[in-house]
Amino acid sequence: MAFTNDHPGEQAAQDAIKLIAIRETPLSLDEVFKAVGDDSAGGTALFVGTVRNHDGGADVDELGYSCHPSAEAEMRRIAEKVVAEYPVRALAAVHRVGELGVGDLAVVVAVSCPHRGEAFEACRKLIDDLKHEVPIWKHQKFSDGTEEWVGAC
Repeated sequence: MAFTNDHPGEQAAQDAIKLIAIRETPLSLDEVFKAVGDDSAGGTALFVGTVRNHDGGADVDELGYSCHPSAEAEMRRIAEKVVAEYPVRALAAVHRVGELGVGDLAVVVAVSCPHRGEAFEACRKLIDDLKHEVPIWKHQKFSDGTEEWVGAC
């Protein structure tokens, strides 16, 4: 995607990646939202992934996330691709690992751009690529006593 406007606020920021982390502690919407604040951004898109109470027709009681040691570096690589493709002013992504319960925040990503459409597109690209490419695995525990491992995110 090529951008032709010469105003600096319409371009990607030089240091647009503000926060990339994998944490064992609860995630904060406020932290991620504040990380992407930028006066030249007219649009901020935020995605929050939570632990739902079902999957594939089975009731989920809890789940655990684990990751490969390279996971955070992979998150940064994906963030760099998003920044190169969109006029991102600021970007943040955090993912939780460890044991989580239904309703807990599993992942929070946010992107601010000059305009809302770019922010939506960049945020969707960020979360979709994180989900498919970062080596994070989900271990679901179902109400009927069965368990299941699910690939990246």
